[in-house]
Amino acid sequence: MVLLLNSLLGLGFVGAIFLPNRWVRLWSLSVFCFSSFFALLVYGLPLFTIVEVGWLAGWGVPIVFGLDTLSVPFLILSLLFFPVCLLVSWESIRYRSREFIWFLFFVAISLVNLFTTLDLLIFYIWFEFVTFPTFLIIGVWGSRSRRVFAAFKFFVYTFSASLLFLLGLVFIYLKIGGFSLLQLYGLEFGVGEQIFLFSVCFFAFSVKLPLFPFHIWLPEAHVEAPTAGSILLAGILLKLGGFGLVRFCLPIFPRASHFFLPFILTAALVGIIYTSLSLLVQVDLKKLIAYSSISHMAYVIVGLFSMVEEGLVGAIFLMLAHGLVSAGLFAMVGILYDRYGTRLLRYYGGLAQSMPLFAIFFFFFLLANFAFPGTSNFLAELSILLAVAQVNWLALVLSIAGLFFTAASSVWLFNRLCFGPMTNQFSTVAELNSREIILLLVLLVPVFYLGLGFVKLGNLAFPVFVHLWGKFTWLHLFLFWFHFLAWRVSVAF
Repeated sequence: MVLLLNSLLGLGFVGAIFLPNRWVRLWSLSVFCFSSFFALLVYGLPLFTIVEVGWLAGWGVPIVFGLDTLSVPFLILSLLFFPVCLLVSWESIRYRSREFIWFLFFVAISLVNLFTTLDLLIFYIWFEFVTFPTFLIIGVWGSRSRRVFAAFKFFVYTFSASLLFLLGLVFIYLKIGGFSLLQLYGLEFGVGEQIFLFSVCFFAFSVKLPLFPFHIWLPEAHVEAPTAGSILLAGILLKLGGFGLVRFCLPIFPRASHFFLPFILTAALVGIIYTSLSLLVQVDLKKLIAYSSISHMAYVIVGLFSMVEEGLVGAIFLMLAHGLVSAGLFAMVGILYDRYGTRLLRYYGGLAQSMPLFAIFFFFFLLANFAFPGTSNFLAELSILLAVAQVNWLALVLSIAGLFFTAASSVWLFNRLCFGPMTNQFSTVAELNSREIILLLVLLVPVFYLGLGFVKLGNLAFPVFVHLWGKFTWLHLFLFWFHFLAWRVSVAF
């Protein structure tokens, strides 16, 4: 299946090079749609499938791909975004559109290999390679004058942090003579070795995630990136750090994970409060959603390092759920920008009168963003809160406070954007077209499909809703009350 996806995407890239301009977009959209369909077929494969396809020349290391309950959902999620990216850029990307599609194929091929490889060196190569096409997408097709600065900031932060990861790979090779992940799972490193290796790997993953205080590059990159670039960043590229932590750090360095747990949880909780409060003062729509993404990724860290089963399940589920929701929000901001040429909140108001369908979609995505019951984010964050409640009550209080501020800012944003007086420049009807409705439905339907508990993800027991309903029911009721209180506070503002 991995070879099939690589071959299909490679064929799509070749077609995007040689086909006439009028056929390139349709050809690329067809290839991305077929790739997503084949990725869904992987869902029916056995729990763990390993395929060896050759030997890495000069190293004597087998190139091994594996499909399991961790890699499959991320593979499906990542390939789902590329038809969306192409549809959302259908009219907005006119400058060097063929080259733009090439870089989308580069990112897609990188992600397929990154999520399925069972070799640390191959993982590092694709982990770094995906930085280059993303850097060019931001720098060349960004929407504002600071796009080159934002692209270099993104590149310097993520690439520099990954160099420490490379140092850890060198140490591992000198230790075991290879990079096989399956071999590493069977080894036990000394405490000092675990602390060193965990430190360098965690730093690389936390910058990519990003975790406070390494988050500075993300709002700038989101604001300057084109809509498709923001969808890729928030939807899947931020998840590479969390995927690396689950795949490598936690299972291979368990003692170091417990050693650093207080520091990591502290940083994550500070990040939740800081970014949640920052949402209330943002004036740029993209920057507001970017800070919301940082807050959600901090919840992922809290879930992973709670060292409780519910926390791990919730963290993985939140990465998938947040990918869909954040991509939808960025797509909707891009739709507004294409029509009106601004993302500043003060210029908007009364959109529910001129764009009622837009207001409905935006309302549902915002509900999911602050984890309203019935959406995928609710199940994920509820699971994380249940795990935190078993570990530390102060952490639970701070986590719920972050949910409160996120809910307040989300509802306030909706009231400000869609209600109130309508300005003259938005008085003309500019409703969603069929292309935009299709791409938004592609993202919104899975949000409720997952949120209502219709999916069983391998060994991770979903529906989580049924699994968790009998545990800490009082916490469930608290979440309803916090949502209601946040609504009242936002209306007061």
